[in-house]
Amino acid sequence: MSLINTEILPFTAKAYHDNDFVDVSDADLRGKWSVVFFYPADFTFVCPTELEDMADLYSEFQKLGVEIYSVSTDTHHVHKAWHGSSDKVGKIQYYMVADPAGVVTRNFDNMREDEGLADRGTFLVDPDGIIQYLEVTPEGVGRNATELLRKIKAAQYVRNHPGEVCPAKWEEGEATLAPSFDLSGKI
Repeated sequence: MSLINTEILPFTAKAYHDNDFVDVSDADLRGKWSVVFFYPADFTFVCPTELEDMADLYSEFQKLGVEIYSVSTDTHHVHKAWHGSSDKVGKIQYYMVADPAGVVTRNFDNMREDEGLADRGTFLVDPDGIIQYLEVTPEGVGRNATELLRKIKAAQYVRNHPGEVCPAKWEEGEATLAPSFDLSGKI
């Protein structure tokens, strides 16, 4: 079953954020757009490149009213240690959520049960707590924060403009489509 258009499930977790340990929950994702960005493990190979990519564009996400929550099954102590020891990860200003029991990861149906690790999954949650977008890539394929920003802009546009949809490769400011009977078969 797809999680698209489903409400996020309740959770509470510890996170490393702004040089402190803080509590986060599903309530923190409501009222604004959120990206829940799962990765398999700290101190690995592809993961720090993705986390750095997100960190480099964090201000662009913030301009769109989007908060970022990276999540792995590591503890908040491990997140702090990694943040302090890696130049790439040290750039992070967003939340690094600890999920050692796998509650958050399972709530998003993103757990590799045989390994106890999260898949490389990205979830866009709207201000109502509804999952609007998800992508899961294989272990060796890193994600692209610039493309995620484009998809967020499209999702926000569609939410704010009922009756319009964004075609492939849509960029902000470009033409959209208004699905209708008359448009069927014309594209």
